[in-house]
Amino acid sequence: MIFNSIEFLAFGLFFFLLWPFFNKKNNLRWAFIVIASFFFYGWWDWRFLFLILFSGLLDFLAGLLMVKFPSHKKKFFAISLIGNIGSLAIFKYSIFAATIIEDLFNAVGSDINLIDTIPEFALILPVGISFYTFQSLSYTIDIYRGRLQPTKNILHFFSYLSMFPQLVAGPIVRASDFLKQLTRVRIVSSLEKWHAIKLIVFGFFQKVVIADNLSYFIDTAYQGKTPFDGTLYWWVVSIAFSFQIYCDFSGYSLIARGLAKMMGYHFKMNFNHPYHSKSFRQFWSRWHISLSTWFRDYVYIPLGGSKNGGKILFISLLTTMLLSGIWHGANYTFVIWALLHFVFLLSERILLRKLNLRKFRFLSIFVTFILVTMTWVYFRSDTVEQANGIVSKLTTYTYSDWTFLKTYFNSIVFLFLAILIEFLIYIKKHSIFYSSMYNRYNFDILVIPFCVLLILFFRGEGTQFIYFQF
Repeated sequence: MIFNSIEFLAFGLFFFLLWPFFNKKNNLRWAFIVIASFFFYGWWDWRFLFLILFSGLLDFLAGLLMVKFPSHKKKFFAISLIGNIGSLAIFKYSIFAATIIEDLFNAVGSDINLIDTIPEFALILPVGISFYTFQSLSYTIDIYRGRLQPTKNILHFFSYLSMFPQLVAGPIVRASDFLKQLTRVRIVSSLEKWHAIKLIVFGFFQKVVIADNLSYFIDTAYQGKTPFDGTLYWWVVSIAFSFQIYCDFSGYSLIARGLAKMMGYHFKMNFNHPYHSKSFRQFWSRWHISLSTWFRDYVYIPLGGSKNGGKILFISLLTTMLLSGIWHGANYTFVIWALLHFVFLLSERILLRKLNLRKFRFLSIFVTFILVTMTWVYFRSDTVEQANGIVSKLTTYTYSDWTFLKTYFNSIVFLFLAILIEFLIYIKKHSIFYSSMYNRYNFDILVIPFCVLLILFFRGEGTQFIYFQF
């Protein structure tokens, strides 16, 4: 079940009609959230509910046992790590691991076929497995570190783990932030409902108006279903994908935050206009914030990257970025995408340490966006060879038939709209007109109905959210 579907509209209406009756006592509320969330996830494939149950039960019990038997804390924590990472390895990385082994054998002249031996059930990637696995892992890691006390109520735990707004594509919610929220009965004020509606509307606008209207243009290019080629053409395609993936994923996060706010809960911001960034380091502080902070707190800082330079910084940063790349997808393309970001991040630390980027604000934003856009080519491509070919066209001039602007006129219009919105948002931050609360609400009252009209009459083809595959 996806947010931009009739089924979810019916599900959402039914859920929020019943919510006031179940939101009175803890166990009743938690049970309702769990049942609704399992129904939401099971709509896609009910069999993989057993994976959520397995991951959740494992970490729920591990958390309790770590506190009850502190002398065996490391053993229970290790069981949690092995169980969660093992399920990821089986369902997400078995084909990739088999491919790497086959390539190594082929490199020395031996033929081996491992992919055909993988069980059929492991060939299906469960929706959102990376998200709920990392969310569940953060629970046991914080307990192991002594920063969180485990909940003794299994409904309380599963209402945190399976909360339907963010279950399949984030944001990744920390137990330390959310378990306490779930114990409170909150009456949502009119102002909070208004903010929730804004988030949901803007989220749907980003997804169905911008991202979905760009998808056909981008897909035909990467699938080779178009006669067009050349430098200008591929730059427009690449920039279009930069905005497609941003609006697609940011749109989901906004809808999730809005739905949670309608329930009386708060999810932290997951995107903060990443294409306004003046550096790669700033980009990662603005892009998929819940994931980047997860890797920062549970990988980068424990490895010593925040306190040391030299070799330790190199290893910490490289490990963090490689894990981030592999988290996104089991393909060589994601590894190269991660390595490119590692190179740019490391280069910034070495070369830009003493440079005041404020003096070169617009230039640094432009350069960062162009480099990020080029790295997205590896993220989107099916193979490394395809990505290398596209990057070659981006960096060496070849003639482009300008008629593609006419052929894909609708997509170009929505790409221009996305760029214009980001530019206006950047200008708005320094706007005196928008700074007063009075003007802000008047502005929102005009913009939201306009977005609703665009959603109703200019929505693109209903496609699945990009990050569902992760």
